[in-house]
Amino acid sequence: MKRKTNQIISLLLIVSAIVLINACGSTNKKDDMKAELKDFIKSYEDTMRPLVKEYSEAVWNAEISGKEEDYAKVSEYGIKYSKYFTNKENFELLKKIKDAGGVEDTLLNRQLDVLYNAFLGNQVSETLIEEIIQMETDISLKYNTFRVVVDGDTVTDNEVEDILVNSTDNAKLEKTWKAHKSIGPLVADDIIAIVKKRNEVAQELGFNNYHEMSLQLSEQDPAEIEELFDELDELTRDAFAVLKDDIDEFLASRLGIAKEELMPWHYQNRFFQEAPKIYTLDLDKYYEGKDLVQLTTDYYASLGLDITDMVENSDLFEKPGKNQHAFCIDIDNEGDVRILCNVKDNYKWMNTMLHEYGHGVYDKYISRELPFSLRDPAHTFTTEAIAMMFGRMASNAQWMQDMLGISDEEKAKIQEDAYKYTRLEQLVFSRWSQVMYRFEKALYEDPDQDLNKLWWNLVEKYQLMKKPEGRNEPDWASKIHIATSPCYYHNYHLGELLASQLNHYIVTEIMKSDQINMSSYYGNEEVGQYLIDKVFAVGNRYTWNTMIEKATGEKLTAKYYAEQFVEGL
Repeated sequence: MKRKTNQIISLLLIVSAIVLINACGSTNKKDDMKAELKDFIKSYEDTMRPLVKEYSEAVWNAEISGKEEDYAKVSEYGIKYSKYFTNKENFELLKKIKDAGGVEDTLLNRQLDVLYNAFLGNQVSETLIEEIIQMETDISLKYNTFRVVVDGDTVTDNEVEDILVNSTDNAKLEKTWKAHKSIGPLVADDIIAIVKKRNEVAQELGFNNYHEMSLQLSEQDPAEIEELFDELDELTRDAFAVLKDDIDEFLASRLGIAKEELMPWHYQNRFFQEAPKIYTLDLDKYYEGKDLVQLTTDYYASLGLDITDMVENSDLFEKPGKNQHAFCIDIDNEGDVRILCNVKDNYKWMNTMLHEYGHGVYDKYISRELPFSLRDPAHTFTTEAIAMMFGRMASNAQWMQDMLGISDEEKAKIQEDAYKYTRLEQLVFSRWSQVMYRFEKALYEDPDQDLNKLWWNLVEKYQLMKKPEGRNEPDWASKIHIATSPCYYHNYHLGELLASQLNHYIVTEIMKSDQINMSSYYGNEEVGQYLIDKVFAVGNRYTWNTMIEKATGEKLTAKYYAEQFVEGL
């Protein structure tokens, strides 16, 4: 019995030794991969820090000047930047580590995931990447230097909007709307060509198309996004139909035509993506003569968020050749954040200033202690959420009292209409975002289909707006985002959902209030600190839904959006 026991013990010792040897080998392998990954990340950071700054400054200069030589630099530096991610040896290293299960360090593993996705999307020939970048640059130049001409007069985008909003001359409205759409035929073929090139990239990497690839590489499941937009369609369809009838009644009366005669140029916007002014409340008058830059600076300061450095580095007013839209850019991931705007003293630009500096404070307050590759928002739509949450303040009666000094009587007078205006904006935009999401998805699935017909079918279905009889023009191509920000637009609406979710948490948990639609956060530095600690500073440390759950206690949900803008109807 003793001999048998000794045999068993000897066998167990041998097995244990084998396990220990294997474990040591596994540990050594893990340690080796960890060292390899750390060395790679060090090399990546040393290379990318100057490249990011170089490229971003080129983009900034080109968007301000509109000069061909500046856009040539964007192309040059963009190719240089992108080529880094085409390196197959680097990709194989990341793939080897990822396939082995990563390393035993959560921060390094997060960097591994982010860098792997960045490299995977560029594992195609450098020639193809260069072609796409050059095509993007050429298209951007066409958009940014295009100017609308009406009856021989050149008009800016701001002036186009002014005409569409304020004119009651049906002939002028039609001419102006069609003149704006004249950019379509100039760029449509270019867009189709670049869509096919982007699809080449995606298919070479094993994806069905570029739209699918873009979502997956940004950590979004295409099926889940489709399901979410179907849910939002169901959620907003009936509520929008009620408001659309109100809109049509108002516009037909204002323009002296029958409801059946209403055409796209009657909806006070180039795309019917913003709410027509159907209520008696005129928000523009509250901002006329006001210093929108100072208002924006003072508001963010009241939350403990300093934007003075960003304002000094920004370019905020119109000039020849300059991009007529608005954007925020983080030049170096070190704090040099800049905003481009074309400010006018009206509601639209107050909203836009608050929106863009929402992006700005997000970028500025990302922790510099994070690794360089994680100094980005958790997702593109999470920064949109912050921008949208603050942009909504421009039509918030409480915010208008806090910042513009309107009286209690005036606040009470405009409060309901101000909220109704915001609700109308949201539902109008929700239907427009359906058009954009579904058009882009279908565009990349089949760029050779009749895109003009596809566009108007979607507009008629989701926006309930009629196509002008006999019109067969590439009106879809007049929307710059389709060309220059591909497969991005759906994130705007995801941002709206998160904006409502964050607002609900801030109002109920931090401010201990039930005024979901009437809180401005003004003067509450605790709100600013919450956003810094829970949203901004963590950057891309976590996947987007993990960040949202840590910040609000729940993963992304549509219920707070519905609570704000649908259930109240």
